[in-house]
Amino acid sequence: EFDLQSSNQTGPFLALDYANNILMTFHSHGPPIRFGSMPVSQLRYIANELDHVVGGTRTVIVIGIWSHFSTFPIEVYIRRLLNIRKAVVRMLKRAPGTLVIIRTANPKALTLYETLTNSDWYSLQRDKVLRAIFKRVKVRLVDAWEMTLAHHLPHALHPHPPIVKNMIDVILSYICPTADNL
Repeated sequence: EFDLQSSNQTGPFLALDYANNILMTFHSHGPPIRFGSMPVSQLRYIANELDHVVGGTRTVIVIGIWSHFSTFPIEVYIRRLLNIRKAVVRMLKRAPGTLVIIRTANPKALTLYETLTNSDWYSLQRDKVLRAIFKRVKVRLVDAWEMTLAHHLPHALHPHPPIVKNMIDVILSYICPTADNL
Protein backbone atom coordinates (compact mmCIF):
# COMPACT_ATOMS: atom_id res chain seq x y z
CA GLU A 1 0.00 0.00 0.00
CA PHE A 2 1.36 3.39 -0.98
CA ASP A 3 0.61 6.55 0.96
CA LEU A 4 -0.62 9.03 -1.66
CA GLN A 5 -1.57 11.59 1.01
CA SER A 6 -5.21 11.22 -0.05
CA SER A 7 -8.39 11.41 1.93
CA ASN A 8 -9.34 8.18 3.73
CA GLN A 9 -12.87 8.62 2.42
CA THR A 10 -12.32 9.45 -1.25
CA GLY A 11 -8.85 8.27 -2.23
CA PRO A 12 -7.24 7.80 -4.65
CA PHE A 13 -5.62 4.65 -3.30
CA LEU A 14 -2.86 2.49 -4.75
CA ALA A 15 -1.60 -0.94 -3.69
CA LEU A 16 1.01 -3.17 -5.30
CA ASP A 17 1.66 -6.86 -4.75
CA TYR A 18 4.95 -7.14 -6.60
CA ALA A 19 5.38 -10.87 -5.92
CA ASN A 20 2.09 -11.67 -7.68
CA ASN A 21 2.27 -8.87 -10.25
CA ILE A 22 -0.92 -7.19 -8.98
CA LEU A 23 -1.56 -3.45 -9.10
CA MET A 24 -4.76 -2.16 -7.53
CA THR A 25 -6.06 1.39 -7.77
CA PHE A 26 -9.17 3.12 -6.47
CA HIS A 27 -10.75 6.40 -7.55
CA SER A 28 -13.97 7.90 -6.32
CA HIS A 29 -16.43 8.69 -9.10
CA GLY A 30 -17.17 12.25 -10.16
CA PRO A 31 -20.15 14.34 -9.09
CA PRO A 32 -22.66 13.98 -7.69
CA ILE A 33 -20.83 13.12 -4.50
CA ARG A 34 -21.69 13.70 -0.87
CA PHE A 35 -18.29 13.98 0.78
CA GLY A 36 -17.06 16.79 2.95
CA SER A 37 -14.31 18.02 0.68
CA MET A 38 -12.46 16.57 -2.25
CA PRO A 39 -9.92 18.30 -4.49
CA VAL A 40 -11.34 19.07 -7.93
CA SER A 41 -8.24 17.45 -9.44
CA GLN A 42 -9.40 14.12 -7.99
CA LEU A 43 -12.88 14.18 -9.49
CA ARG A 44 -12.97 11.40 -12.07
CA TYR A 45 -15.82 10.29 -14.25
CA ILE A 46 -15.96 6.51 -14.64
CA ALA A 47 -16.53 6.68 -18.41
CA ASN A 48 -13.45 8.89 -18.86
CA GLU A 49 -11.35 6.58 -16.70
CA LEU A 50 -12.48 3.52 -18.68
CA ASP A 51 -11.36 5.21 -21.89
CA HIS A 52 -7.81 5.34 -20.47
CA VAL A 53 -7.65 1.70 -19.36
CA VAL A 54 -5.64 -0.52 -21.69
CA GLY A 55 -7.53 -3.61 -20.59
CA GLY A 56 -6.90 -7.22 -21.47
CA THR A 57 -7.15 -10.67 -19.94
CA ARG A 58 -5.18 -9.60 -16.86
CA THR A 59 -7.32 -6.54 -16.13
CA VAL A 60 -10.30 -6.45 -13.78
CA ILE A 61 -12.45 -3.37 -13.30
CA VAL A 62 -14.97 -3.14 -10.47
CA ILE A 63 -17.57 -0.37 -10.61
CA GLY A 64 -19.89 0.67 -7.81
CA ILE A 65 -22.19 3.58 -8.53
CA TRP A 66 -25.66 4.28 -7.17
CA SER A 67 -25.87 5.76 -3.67
CA HIS A 68 -24.79 9.32 -4.42
CA PHE A 69 -27.43 9.48 -7.15
CA SER A 70 -30.39 8.52 -4.98
CA THR A 71 -31.30 12.12 -4.12
CA PHE A 72 -31.15 13.26 -7.74
CA PRO A 73 -33.71 12.75 -10.50
CA ILE A 74 -33.48 9.26 -12.00
CA GLU A 75 -32.69 10.85 -15.40
CA VAL A 76 -29.32 12.03 -14.03
CA TYR A 77 -28.45 8.47 -13.02
CA ILE A 78 -29.66 7.01 -16.32
CA ARG A 79 -27.53 9.47 -18.30
CA ARG A 80 -24.45 8.61 -16.24
CA LEU A 81 -25.00 4.87 -16.59
CA LEU A 82 -25.53 5.16 -20.35
CA ASN A 83 -22.19 6.97 -20.66
CA ILE A 84 -20.50 4.31 -18.53
CA ARG A 85 -22.15 1.58 -20.62
CA LYS A 86 -20.81 3.15 -23.84
CA ALA A 87 -17.31 3.33 -22.32
CA VAL A 88 -17.51 -0.32 -21.18
CA VAL A 89 -18.60 -1.39 -24.66
CA ARG A 90 -15.74 0.59 -26.24
CA MET A 91 -13.24 -0.96 -23.84
CA LEU A 92 -14.53 -4.50 -24.38
CA LYS A 93 -14.29 -3.92 -28.12
CA ARG A 94 -10.62 -2.90 -27.93
CA ALA A 95 -9.74 -5.39 -25.12
CA PRO A 96 -12.35 -8.18 -25.11
CA GLY A 97 -10.64 -10.17 -22.35
CA THR A 98 -11.15 -7.43 -19.77
CA LEU A 99 -13.33 -8.46 -16.84
CA VAL A 100 -15.83 -5.80 -15.77
CA ILE A 101 -17.71 -6.34 -12.52
CA ILE A 102 -20.49 -4.06 -11.32
CA ARG A 103 -21.68 -3.93 -7.73
CA THR A 104 -25.41 -3.38 -7.41
CA ALA A 105 -27.19 -1.19 -4.87
CA ASN A 106 -28.08 -2.47 -1.41
CA PRO A 107 -30.70 -1.69 1.24
CA LYS A 108 -29.56 0.62 4.01
CA ALA A 109 -30.52 1.48 7.58
CA LEU A 110 -33.41 3.91 7.55
CA THR A 111 -33.88 6.73 10.01
CA LEU A 112 -37.11 8.68 9.85
CA TYR A 113 -35.34 11.36 7.80
CA GLU A 114 -33.89 8.75 5.40
CA THR A 115 -37.29 7.10 5.06
CA LEU A 116 -38.85 10.38 3.97
CA THR A 117 -36.06 11.69 1.72
CA ASN A 118 -33.86 8.85 0.52
CA SER A 119 -35.53 5.52 1.22
CA ASP A 120 -34.69 2.12 -0.18
CA TRP A 121 -37.41 2.66 -2.77
CA TYR A 122 -35.03 5.09 -4.51
CA SER A 123 -32.15 2.64 -4.17
CA LEU A 124 -34.26 -0.17 -5.60
CA GLN A 125 -35.18 1.98 -8.60
CA ARG A 126 -31.49 2.67 -9.27
CA ASP A 127 -30.72 -1.02 -8.85
CA LYS A 128 -33.35 -1.96 -11.46
CA VAL A 129 -32.12 0.72 -13.88
CA LEU A 130 -28.49 -0.44 -13.51
CA ARG A 131 -29.43 -4.05 -14.23
CA ALA A 132 -31.52 -3.07 -17.26
CA ILE A 133 -28.83 -0.83 -18.77
CA PHE A 134 -26.09 -3.47 -18.47
CA LYS A 135 -28.31 -6.47 -19.29
CA ARG A 136 -26.84 -7.20 -22.72
CA VAL A 137 -23.28 -6.10 -21.97
CA LYS A 138 -20.60 -8.63 -21.06
CA VAL A 139 -20.27 -7.61 -17.41
CA ARG A 140 -20.63 -9.57 -14.19
CA LEU A 141 -22.72 -8.40 -11.26
CA VAL A 142 -22.12 -8.56 -7.54
CA ASP A 143 -25.69 -8.71 -6.28
CA ALA A 144 -25.27 -6.60 -3.15
CA TRP A 145 -29.04 -6.18 -2.86
CA GLU A 146 -29.73 -9.89 -2.43
CA MET A 147 -26.61 -10.46 -0.32
CA THR A 148 -27.70 -7.77 2.13
CA LEU A 149 -31.33 -8.95 2.24
CA ALA A 150 -30.29 -12.55 2.84
CA HIS A 151 -27.93 -11.76 5.72
CA HIS A 152 -29.01 -11.56 9.36
CA LEU A 153 -27.01 -8.36 9.95
CA PRO A 154 -28.90 -5.07 9.83
CA HIS A 155 -29.00 -3.17 6.58
CA ALA A 156 -26.37 -0.45 6.20
CA LEU A 157 -25.36 1.92 3.43
CA HIS A 158 -21.85 0.51 3.85
CA PRO A 159 -22.53 -3.19 4.51
CA HIS A 160 -20.98 -4.90 7.52
CA PRO A 161 -17.66 -6.80 7.07
CA PRO A 162 -19.19 -10.31 6.66
CA ILE A 163 -21.33 -9.04 3.78
CA VAL A 164 -18.36 -7.24 2.21
CA LYS A 165 -16.38 -10.51 2.52
CA ASN A 166 -19.16 -12.31 0.64
CA MET A 167 -18.99 -9.64 -2.08
CA ILE A 168 -15.23 -10.03 -2.35
CA ASP A 169 -15.64 -13.81 -2.55
CA VAL A 170 -18.00 -13.35 -5.52
CA ILE A 171 -15.52 -10.97 -7.18
CA LEU A 172 -12.72 -13.49 -6.66
CA SER A 173 -14.89 -16.28 -8.10
CA TYR A 174 -15.17 -14.21 -11.30
CA ILE A 175 -11.44 -13.48 -11.36
CA CYS A 176 -10.24 -17.00 -10.51
CA PRO A 177 -13.03 -19.38 -11.53
CA THR A 178 -12.76 -23.04 -10.68
CA ALA A 179 -12.97 -25.58 -13.50
CA ASP A 180 -16.60 -26.21 -12.48
CA ASN A 181 -17.51 -22.56 -13.11
CA LEU A 182 -15.99 -22.26 -16.58
